[in-house]
Amino acid sequence: MISKQFMRFILIGILNTAFGYSLYALLIFLGLRYDLAILIATVLGVLFNFKTTGALVFNNRQNNLILRYFGTYSIIYLLNVLLVWLMLKSNINSYLAQAFVMPVLVVLSYAMQRDFVFRVR
Repeated sequence: MISKQFMRFILIGILNTAFGYSLYALLIFLGLRYDLAILIATVLGVLFNFKTTGALVFNNRQNNLILRYFGTYSIIYLLNVLLVWLMLKSNINSYLAQAFVMPVLVVLSYAMQRDFVFRVR
């Protein structure tokens, strides 16, 4: 059975994705190069995600957890790149590869944030 907390994680993830993409699109519209737009949107997106995920999913507003959050985010990113690369080597196109990897990463991200970043002591 899916917990209410995990469902909040999914819903907040949708909000976080909309925020990050909207920021990226706005920066492109304002004339920034794509690489700078990605950098700014990623940094601000991670900060936004940290606050929304902590407060709305895990009921935790401790700002001192930001380094743990960045650490888990980095692990998820690296695993994402590795898994997609492996699928590309197996002749799966990049669209399908990312689609196959996303559910695994969502569950892993939730578990890491629940158990490592925002855990209740």
